[in-house]
Amino acid sequence: MKLTKRGEYALRTLIRLGIADRQGEGVISVSMLADQEKLPFKFLEAILFELRQAGYVESLRGKHGGARLARPAKTIKMGEIVRLIDGKLAPIGCASETEYEKCTCPDEEHCGLRMLMIDVRNAIANILDRYTLEHVVEVTLRKQEQQAAATKKTAKKRPTKVLHADPADGFLAALLSPAT
Repeated sequence: MKLTKRGEYALRTLIRLGIADRQGEGVISVSMLADQEKLPFKFLEAILFELRQAGYVESLRGKHGGARLARPAKTIKMGEIVRLIDGKLAPIGCASETEYEKCTCPDEEHCGLRMLMIDVRNAIANILDRYTLEHVVEVTLRKQEQQAAATKKTAKKRPTKVLHADPADGFLAALLSPAT
């Protein structure tokens, strides 16, 4: 599985709409969404169209129009969105449940690579299907609050920028950490 830019932008858009919903902001204009998330406007419009067609987002027209979640964040599983936008979760077609493709291996039934990739697909699916948009919004807001608190404490020091993927910055670590 490779998350495309389209998939990443769709997830970021839903997270931003989930934050807006949680904070009582309501509808967000498409131009504001594009600016806040630094996304190409036309690309965002196409993504919102697809999310609207699938029932995740609703649009409102007019002067105060824009987009908002069409369903509660707790009912939107992250795996649903990835599958909607990017298709199969399996790294190779013969390991996919939803978009199976016969592989070129002469003995698919006993192929160790296929078995390994099925495990990879299952691990990815288990994680993405375990968490809802509400979980991701909660973690995002918690990390923002922690950052703000840390910035206040070290106002005179310049914060160091993390240039690598630190396991402590992972989703599960953030979800399990106590709220501030």
